[in-house]
Amino acid sequence: MSTAPSTRAGYAVFHEIATRWQDNDVYGHLNNVVYYELLDTVVNRHLIEQGVLDPASSDRIGLVVESGCRYFASLAYPQPVEIGLRVAHVGNSSVRYEVGAFAKGADTAAAEAFFVHVYVDTKTRRPVPMRDDFRAVVEALRTG
Repeated sequence: MSTAPSTRAGYAVFHEIATRWQDNDVYGHLNNVVYYELLDTVVNRHLIEQGVLDPASSDRIGLVVESGCRYFASLAYPQPVEIGLRVAHVGNSSVRYEVGAFAKGADTAAAEAFFVHVYVDTKTRRPVPMRDDFRAVVEALRTG
């Protein structure tokens, strides 16, 4: 991730999420933990919508093994937030997702995060190679 915020052009897809009253903290903006919730939600939402993840029945799940976030501007309830999603790296059983939170219509990200998910067997919790259909969905999110 860069030290300057990315623009919309750097992301493969966008999902809009509504903020909630409880998301604001005492300082009147989204608390930092809320960004993580929104951004992680979009990663999983995209996989579910693409038909490659069913949290209730999938034989593989993604566990977060590393994450980070940079904040550039405040967002606050009741702003809707547009979340950009891209993939920076695809390994045998891991993916580095990069996610940006944008105020609706803004060109630069208010916050950017990354999540490294390792995909594991739901029973053994040991890494497993990605299925071809899953790999195709995450590869489609590569930019640049």
